[in-house]
Amino acid sequence: MFITLEGGEGSGKSTQLRLLTEALARAGAPHLCTREPGGTPEAESIRALLVEGEANQWDAYTETLLFMAARVDHVRKVILPALREGTLVICDRFMDSTFAYQGAGKGVEEDFLHLLHRFTLEDFRPDLTLILDIDPEEGLRRAQARRGHETRFEAMDMEFHHRVRAAFLTIARHEPQRCAVIDASAAQEAVHREIMEHLRQRGMAA
Repeated sequence: MFITLEGGEGSGKSTQLRLLTEALARAGAPHLCTREPGGTPEAESIRALLVEGEANQWDAYTETLLFMAARVDHVRKVILPALREGTLVICDRFMDSTFAYQGAGKGVEEDFLHLLHRFTLEDFRPDLTLILDIDPEEGLRRAQARRGHETRFEAMDMEFHHRVRAAFLTIARHEPQRCAVIDASAAQEAVHREIMEHLRQRGMAA
């Protein structure tokens, strides 16, 4: 099974990923925790180009293609082999971030993104996507307090972050069987309990 965590900046994905993997480890469930962009040495090199630097240093289409190059490498070398072995894979961001950030956020046409995904990954998609939803202003406050500096995406204007949030919620409405929206403004443990409940409902956790 393939689970992805999605959400805007400061939504707590990294924390929830850690809590989830700790719970799975306690249960003795074989699992792999990974992230996008990244997950392989080559994809991590691309990540360094994408995450740091000036907010608008990349054209939206160039940025999209870099993300997709990292994703294809990650899926083929890490995610698919693990899934074939029966390992539960949990990934911090995946395709929905591309539709939200590069699509809604930066104006890359949705049809182009769908075509790019089909051409490179065919119909491969997560079994469950947990969307951690938070008001962008609060999320950015959290993110910047945690890191002390802005990443490229945190430095984008507030309208960008509101478009990203709206896109994630739209994806969830269109794919309710795959996506679950979780209030990320709640306490960490409350968010974790809700995540575990979604996994139990789908037979992914005891």
